[in-house]
Amino acid sequence: MANKPPMLRQGDTVGVVTLGSPLGTNVINSGIQGLRNFGFQVIIGKNVYAQTGFLAGTDQERAADLMDMFHNDDVKMIISTRGGTGVAGILPYLDYNFIRSHPKIVSGYSDITILLNVLYQFSDLITFSSLLGLDFATSGPRYKFDQFFMATSTTTAPRRIENPPGIPLVSRITGNVTGPLVGGNLTSFVGSLGTPFEIDTTNKILFLEETHAPINTVYRYLLQLKMAGKFDECAGIIFGQCTRCPVAYQTSYEDLITSFAIPLGKPLMTHLASAHGTYKAAVPIGATVNLNTIENTLTIMEPTVSASA
Repeated sequence: MANKPPMLRQGDTVGVVTLGSPLGTNVINSGIQGLRNFGFQVIIGKNVYAQTGFLAGTDQERAADLMDMFHNDDVKMIISTRGGTGVAGILPYLDYNFIRSHPKIVSGYSDITILLNVLYQFSDLITFSSLLGLDFATSGPRYKFDQFFMATSTTTAPRRIENPPGIPLVSRITGNVTGPLVGGNLTSFVGSLGTPFEIDTTNKILFLEETHAPINTVYRYLLQLKMAGKFDECAGIIFGQCTRCPVAYQTSYEDLITSFAIPLGKPLMTHLASAHGTYKAAVPIGATVNLNTIENTLTIMEPTVSASA
């Protein structure tokens, strides 16, 4: 049974951390002000503004910031300023048993998704492939905030994840499967293969998206997941957007889906607006979902947060 964090309410305290790459002070501060504009109190991790080359402090320092937020009873949600790279480095330093017994909302995308899935696998915690701190630095489309608050501040279930108007979901291989949803950023999961933290896709609905990678590189990563058995083990597949992924050798992302994903023969849905795209669906990692590519629907079958304080 998945471990649901308590729902987010206006006036709650949000813990802001930087778990991967550093981010400019102005953007961080704008994101913090954006959270306050939504009515939240904010606590800032010790290393939020740190920079050690391409990392925001050492692995141990970033892990300590995250654990500090789990230890702070006032904090109801933890959000990273950005992803970037290096989030996997904090994983050996986390106390998963403590996290299991002190569930909180954890949100992010990009490299943060390796953390989201590990928290589900090791602590049974439902997490959210959804907004980062930097997303609160600008207004952006209302869709992303509606999605975020529907996932984190209501217990409505079942409910469908629907794309914004004009961006239809596309079902490519028909089927009707139900199971826990896992996944997120493709690059992050490839980097975890062969480690204790590699993604478990057994009987799961696997969601994947990517950004800033040429299509031949995307193919390389998908092939590595395939050779690691991750597509054999999963029950169904959802492809999000490949944001700013250049065509390579006259092959587009759509071409790659046709040549690589369709032959896998698993129920397949594509074009989920998410993560690095402008529109960001809130994808609950660890929650039970129904992928129905006959009716072209993606339905969250259970509340993703609990009503308890």
